[in-house]
Amino acid sequence: MAEWATAKLFEHRDNQAVQLPDEFLLPGKEVRVRRIGRAVLLEPIHFDVKAWLAKLREYHDVPFMEDGREQPPMPTDDRKYFDE
Repeated sequence: MAEWATAKLFEHRDNQAVQLPDEFLLPGKEVRVRRIGRAVLLEPIHFDVKAWLAKLREYHDVPFMEDGREQPPMPTDDRKYFDE
């Protein structure tokens, strides 16, 4: 893959679009866009739902907060909330 190339910019309604050269085409229908200094970084968004669910199923039998929660005791009802 080339390190750099020139791409065409064009206006489409109120937006600016970039026509990427073939060697820079990205998969999918959306990209994540981030500005880094003067540069703009386009990252393909790839989210494999089946792989994510399979990974989640690995933890199905793992207890959540097995040792319980560590939190302060609840306040008593005789506490004053407002000046009376």
